[in-house]
Amino acid sequence: MRSAEIYYKDVLAGILTETNEGQYIFQYEKKYVAKYPDQLITFSMPVSETKYVDNRLFPFFEGLIPEGWLLDIASKNWKINSNDRMGLLMACCQNCIGAVSVKPIQEENE
Repeated sequence: MRSAEIYYKDVLAGILTETNEGQYIFQYEKKYVAKYPDQLITFSMPVSETKYVDNRLFPFFEGLIPEGWLLDIASKNWKINSNDRMGLLMACCQNCIGAVSVKPIQEENE
């Protein structure tokens, strides 16, 4: 299982998780929901205490991953398969252009 903190303008907005079964779960932090109920990270996932679950990486996060020659460079430099979308998101999107950034959560056994 891999997880990452999702920040919106340097404020922790929620946690994105890829389960061992290949499902993706995004959930806003309770503090974020209480303090910023109208500050959504994407229109497809309004601020809510509900978990968002899908069998594919959510399109918003997919859109943060580089494409083309930049994807090739990222895949080769970090030795990440271009089909490992969560791995690429965590490696390439820590300092994105825009308001959203992704910070990997290190597993205890790493």
